[in-house]
Amino acid sequence: MNAEATPDFESIKTRQQATWATGNFAVTATQIQFVSDVLAETVDIRAGSRVLDVACGSGNATIAAARRGAEVSGIDYVPALLEQARIRTAAEGLEATYIEADAENLPFADASFDTVLSVFGAMFAPNQERAASELARVATPGGNIALATWTPDSFVGDMFRLLGSYVPPPPGLRPPLEWSSEERLGELFGTTASGFETTPRIVTFRGLSAEQFVEANKTYFGPLAKTFEVLDDEKGAELHDKLVNLVTKYDRLERDDAIAVPAAYVETVIARA
Repeated sequence: MNAEATPDFESIKTRQQATWATGNFAVTATQIQFVSDVLAETVDIRAGSRVLDVACGSGNATIAAARRGAEVSGIDYVPALLEQARIRTAAEGLEATYIEADAENLPFADASFDTVLSVFGAMFAPNQERAASELARVATPGGNIALATWTPDSFVGDMFRLLGSYVPPPPGLRPPLEWSSEERLGELFGTTASGFETTPRIVTFRGLSAEQFVEANKTYFGPLAKTFEVLDDEKGAELHDKLVNLVTKYDRLERDDAIAVPAAYVETVIARA
C-alpha cells in the first residue's frame, strides 16, 4: 500500500466512535447475547481465569465470562456503552471491570489474560494489524483468542455492503468482515498463533415485520442511524425500501405476523503460541 492510499486511522476511529455512540447499541446487542454465551462455552472459560473482552460494547461477552466465574475486564471506546455494561453487570449481581480504551492500544501488560474475547468488536478496528498485534500481546502463551465475526456472504454482510453503497468507507481500509477468513487471520496472527479452529454458526434476528425491524435498527443501531443522518429524504427513502427488501429476502418464516432473519457468523479460537 503506498503512502497516498494509507488511511488516517485516528480520524477514522474518531468517526467510528461517533457512529457507535449514535442510537443505543445496547438495545440491538440484546439480540446477539446468545453469540457471546456460545463463544464462552466453546473456549471453555474457567472460573478464576483472567479474561479480557475487547470492544465490549454494552458487555455481552464480558457478562458471559463473568457468569462463568472469570476475573474479567471489558474495554470499549464509547463511554455510553460502558455505562450500559456496568448497569447490566450490576443487575445480574456480577463483577467486572470496564475501562475506556480502544482495541489498537490496550492498557495492559504483556501476557495479562488467559482468554481474550472479541464479539463483532475488534474486527471493526481500522488498523487491523495493530489490533491483532494487541490481542496477541496481552494473551498468555498457551492461552486463547476467541472471536465472533460476521461473514461476507450473509445478511449482515449484505447489509453493510448496502450501507457502503450510500456512504462508502474510507479508501484503503480493509473490510472488517475479512476477519472471518482463515487466510486473513493467518496474515494477522500467523506469527503469534500455534493453531486456529473455526466454526460456522447462525444467530437469528427477530421482529414483528421487516418494516418494524428496519425502523428499530434505524433508531438503535449506530451504523444504520448514522447513514440515514447524512442522506437526504429521497436517498433515505430509497435505502429504507432496499433494507426492507433485504430483510424480506432473508426472512425464513414468510409470515405476516413475525420475521426470523438468520445471520451467519464464524466463531474462531486462536491458540496463542
